Amino acid sequence: MSLLVVGSVALDSIQTPAATRERVLGGSAVHFSYAASFFGPVRLVGVVGEDWPGEHTALLNGRKIDTSGLHVVKGGKTFYWKGKYHSNMNDRDTLEVHLNVFGDFKPALSEDFRRSDYLFLANASPVTQLKTLEQMTGPKLVVADTMDLWITEQHDELMQLFRKLDGLVLNDSEAKLLTGEENLVAAGHKVRAMGPKFVVIKKGEHGAMFFAEHEMYVLPAYPTARLVDPTGAGDSFAGGMMGYLAAKNDFDPQSLKEAMAYGIVIASFNVEDFSLDRLKGIDRGELDLRMERYKKMLSF
Repeated sequence: MSLLVVGSVALDSIQTPAATRERVLGGSAVHFSYAASFFGPVRLVGVVGEDWPGEHTALLNGRKIDTSGLHVVKGGKTFYWKGKYHSNMNDRDTLEVHLNVFGDFKPALSEDFRRSDYLFLANASPVTQLKTLEQMTGPKLVVADTMDLWITEQHDELMQLFRKLDGLVLNDSEAKLLTGEENLVAAGHKVRAMGPKFVVIKKGEHGAMFFAEHEMYVLPAYPTARLVDPTGAGDSFAGGMMGYLAAKNDFDPQSLKEAMAYGIVIASFNVEDFSLDRLKGIDRGELDLRMERYKKMLSF
């Protein structure tokens, strides 16, 4: 089944205790689509400037990622983020952020893209996400991501979006900010009551939590000793989850649990190098092998 992602495409400069990389490939839609491409084709919608390197587009196309929805703005500059991670690799400081062409991002979907079966609204303004959703023609599953900025600055628009979603993915601090709850179990149930049929709370090195009307569970992170760059791990998690669901063309409770597990495993690869470098070095066989190890780790 067809899978569409709409979100940011960026160039990142990243400082970690391990090393520094300048202007590497990044963005929510990029990490998502590459992770999802392990399971099948992906359609990507985003915007870049004339400084966007052509080899990045070629890389994505080589993964059966349809970039016909990647709009290049003449004379414009690509969304740029520069950040520095603390020694614990959980906390980070944003040193620079330039929205550039992404600041005026108004997705216009082609007729073919509008008929996509599975839609992921990657991190963007809820106004942009709503306008994207309005263009769709009967998607089977709609899942979105959000962030603290939209929770504080566009809360009413975010609540409108929540009522139209099947699923929502957010991290633990965002769930606490949104609900005022310090307890993540209470926060998860409160977020789900705002509209989404299911909610996934990402907890970084501690895995993820799932909330639905009649089900709740926690899946731990896959233990990896090589933590180089956490950037994009959450988007890779979402890409793995949605890619699996689209390939299986099912989102029953068992499929959702399997999809979350694949998302966690893909994220564990993502953090082992900068940008997409680690994911570029593996194939589906290596992904499935780590998945089998993850399953054995969970059985007792």
